[in-house]
Amino acid sequence: MKTNRAYRFRLYPDKEQQLLFAKTFGCVRFVYNRLLEEKLAYYNENGKMLKNTPAHLKGKYEWLNEVDSLALANAQLHLQSAFRNFFRDKAVGFPKFKSKKHIRQSYTTNNQKGSIRIEGGRLKLPKSGFVRMKQHREIPDGHTIKSVTVSREASGRYYASILTEYEAEVPERALDLENSLGLDYSSPHFYTDSENNSADMPHFYRDAERKLAKEQRKLSGMVKGSSNYQKQKAKVALAHEKVRNSRLDWQHKESKRLADRYDLICVEDIDYRRMAQDLHLAKATYDNGFGRFRDLLAYKLAEKGKKLIVIDKWYPSSRECRFCGRVNEDLQLGQREWDCQCGAHLLRDHNAAINIRNRGLAMLA
Repeated sequence: MKTNRAYRFRLYPDKEQQLLFAKTFGCVRFVYNRLLEEKLAYYNENGKMLKNTPAHLKGKYEWLNEVDSLALANAQLHLQSAFRNFFRDKAVGFPKFKSKKHIRQSYTTNNQKGSIRIEGGRLKLPKSGFVRMKQHREIPDGHTIKSVTVSREASGRYYASILTEYEAEVPERALDLENSLGLDYSSPHFYTDSENNSADMPHFYRDAERKLAKEQRKLSGMVKGSSNYQKQKAKVALAHEKVRNSRLDWQHKESKRLADRYDLICVEDIDYRRMAQDLHLAKATYDNGFGRFRDLLAYKLAEKGKKLIVIDKWYPSSRECRFCGRVNEDLQLGQREWDCQCGAHLLRDHNAAINIRNRGLAMLA
């Protein structure tokens, strides 16, 4: 079975390569915005969707030929994908014009006959040549490079996300249903499982708030656009990047631990964005990043021939007694323990995790 895997490495481009990256970011943004503008004008006039490409723009604007042509072609593909996502789910939102003031700039290019390769700790890119790279891990043999996304973060650091394709050998195994686990999302503890254990993930953003506030105060007192302002802005971005990397590192390690230990894991399908807005839990919800953790867990389990089951978000896991099945309609969000009419004393999160596990096993059956 053909499978994709991405590897992210930090780049150290020289000044000439940084200039070419900046030109490519700008050209990709220009092509995306111009194609979107043409689509909107054509739709307003004819009521149909225009199928346009960057070819006519390259003849009109000669400076577009200075950058990688595949980067411009991918801008068109990204725009088409944005429209497909919008028509699939209106909640995604209509495609928006890209701003040059956005904190993250990127472009994607494809590998054609070895135009992208790794040699001696350097990454070969079209137009850019060999770029110094910190390759902290080896790409296994049998992986073919399909594309690379070059990005510049707000901190000024450059990264390359290398997408590879390989033949995956997923082991065929009979799932041990007794070796299963239910996870109930918990705002303060990240999750509580059906064995009554809590993850207790460090609150990386809250722990860094004092330092972030200090750096932000320094930034607010500087002249906007000045040299010192730009330096301090990069410091603020670097502090946020450290929080994000620390969170992702912890989630990778925790998801691997669970994937190695259990054959079957069951979780709820929760709308975390709505939870953050409606329950005034935005800071805690986004600091946890449980949705990303669930994605990591899914692919790590799949690689081992194991399974992640996502149950319906409307299932009343917290309010249903795991012993008699009675649903407590009066249970409030702040109640962490409750007594059922059958006489059982229930811990809210532990009870919910067991119900999630039982529901997942029933769905599998």
